[in-house]
Amino acid sequence: MGVVQLKRRIPIAFIFVIGEFIAFFLDGSLSQILSGTLYRYPNSLVPSLTLMWLILAVFFGDSKKLHITMWSAIIGFIFDMYYTGLLGVYVFIFPLVIYLCQTVYQMLPPNFMSGFLVYFLGITVWVSLGFVANSFIGQTSDSVAQFMVNTLAPTLAINLVFMALAYFPIESLYRSHRQ
Repeated sequence: MGVVQLKRRIPIAFIFVIGEFIAFFLDGSLSQILSGTLYRYPNSLVPSLTLMWLILAVFFGDSKKLHITMWSAIIGFIFDMYYTGLLGVYVFIFPLVIYLCQTVYQMLPPNFMSGFLVYFLGITVWVSLGFVANSFIGQTSDSVAQFMVNTLAPTLAINLVFMALAYFPIESLYRSHRQ
């Protein structure tokens, strides 16, 4: 049995869900393993492979078949339970970011630069809404300026690098399942 035959037997929806959970656990693993580098005072570089996987699925997959909005809420709920301990923050932020990215991406030509711009917007909204939620409940005392310099900018930098590295391989994965 060849690789091509094996790929065709695994539905893209299954690959999407498995990939989402792999990305979810890689977020935590990278954060743990590289914590001395990623979270060196005063900066925080927060990897978001979970969100990247969802947004790239918006770019390349069929949102209705993959149920991306539903999965973004589910993974947001799990993200809240597993990583933050504050139920309700990311269960709303993930679907909102996915909706925003989907809406903006549909207005642009489907190419790498458009995807890069939309992903930039998605990460910015994701991190900013997380900051607002944490400020509202008193979990952070950073000013907006400190947040922008020490968290938003480094988080954007690391996630845009991840996106640039993952864009074409994930695009080819989805393209191979359309044929």
